Amino acid sequence: VAREGAPPHTSPPNPLRPKSELSATSVMESWKEERTRSVEDNEMSLPSLAAAYTTILRGLGEDPQRQGLLKTPWRAATAMQFFTKGYQEKIIDVLNDAIFDEDHDEMVIVKDIDMFSMCEHHLVPIFGRVHIGYLPNKRVLGLSKLARIVEIYSRRLQVQERLTKQIAVAITEALQPTGVGVVIEATHMCMVMRGVQKMNSKTVTSTMLGVFREDPKTRDEFLTLIRS
Repeated sequence: VAREGAPPHTSPPNPLRPKSELSATSVMESWKEERTRSVEDNEMSLPSLAAAYTTILRGLGEDPQRQGLLKTPWRAATAMQFFTKGYQEKIIDVLNDAIFDEDHDEMVIVKDIDMFSMCEHHLVPIFGRVHIGYLPNKRVLGLSKLARIVEIYSRRLQVQERLTKQIAVAITEALQPTGVGVVIEATHMCMVMRGVQKMNSKTVTSTMLGVFREDPKTRDEFLTLIRS
């Protein structure tokens, strides 16, 4: 019987889920509404996107009617749609037929996954490599699907910190593994081409969940393996 004045009983938080992700609606539930753009949307928005690029060219002091720029607004518009095609895909569609029951409890790592994204602050590229590791809990994911998760989330307007967490949380929600680790090493063109203009700078972010966060030996094993 609850004591008078005692706080209401709540279920303990899932230790594999980051605090910022704790909410009534889980990340898995949000996958159902994840797709925000369709092929039809692309076709309908292409003229307005191209018109916007024409305005940009004029604003830069260029003549959109000169020979070299006649088709540039349409090319740029279709390219931007491709760069952000992650908005057209759902994680759940990728994972539905790729989760397998398997009595395997050793670390699974896929490293050096190429990643291309767009900085949401300057609309210039971010590119680099993603390393993913997890400790299965009776279920494993088809290896190529880890790269697909990276592709879906990276092909959106992003910041690297959020991208790292989204990948880790998606794997956690899909498999409920013992732990997940994600490390991204990336070059940001907003740092290389503008701002501080440091050509060799790289940004490294990581998200560690479950035993990857709680157990230093597991975390060190993962970090050692992705560097080897």
